[in-house]
Amino acid sequence: MSTAATEGDQELATRLAVEAGELLVRTRADLFAQGLNHWSVKDAGDDAAQSFLMNELRALRPDDAVLSEEGREDPRRFSGGRVWIIDPLDGTREFAERDRVDWAVHIALWHDDHFVAGAVSLPALGQVFAMDPAPVVPDVSRPRPILITSRNQAPPSAHWVARGLDCDALRLGSAGAKTMAVITGTADIYVHDGGMYQWDSAAPAAVAQVAGLHVSRIDGSPIIYNGRDAWLPDLIVCRPELADPVLRALWG
Repeated sequence: MSTAATEGDQELATRLAVEAGELLVRTRADLFAQGLNHWSVKDAGDDAAQSFLMNELRALRPDDAVLSEEGREDPRRFSGGRVWIIDPLDGTREFAERDRVDWAVHIALWHDDHFVAGAVSLPALGQVFAMDPAPVVPDVSRPRPILITSRNQAPPSAHWVARGLDCDALRLGSAGAKTMAVITGTADIYVHDGGMYQWDSAAPAAVAQVAGLHVSRIDGSPIIYNGRDAWLPDLIVCRPELADPVLRALWG
């Protein structure tokens, strides 16, 4: 475990995403070996990753605020400055299913009004995506765009975009896994209007933006993070050439 004072913010974000993911892979294997039930696996994974990340951030960035799905409210974030927005385990449902790989670790650093670091790891696949170096989105050519939605149900916005652009559908769990699917070219569009929290989309949005993807609210406006209310109603991530068609499908 590195505690070097020279570790930059992006280096730290990437390392934390990778090492939390490696911890989760080991924890998951141990939990399955013990035959624990679904809920116990989910809770143990959340707790292990949260403890690791908070211990690292307290030691290495003690003056920074943290906004985490699993942590208590840190009132320092309301004073502006540097805020780590983290999701120690995005996709707990998928983490607790033995053969699922669509779960993630999200690490982002928001400073005043913009991201300065971000990383998303897909631990079951051994992959990490970071703001630096920025991912390269591959060129793709397919007869119909692929729209990625949640496993359980597609929100109304996804139905409108699917009809408007004649999309094929792909379903995945974690918001991080969905966004990374657009970055890797597996999908073209991710639209969500069912509500989420800032930690669900912060790191994925940070990485998607530097990769050159369109990232916005479903009305096309920018997403502002570290709002007092942790709730974010909606999100679009898509290939830039599809942004206008997606917004037209949503709003006419």
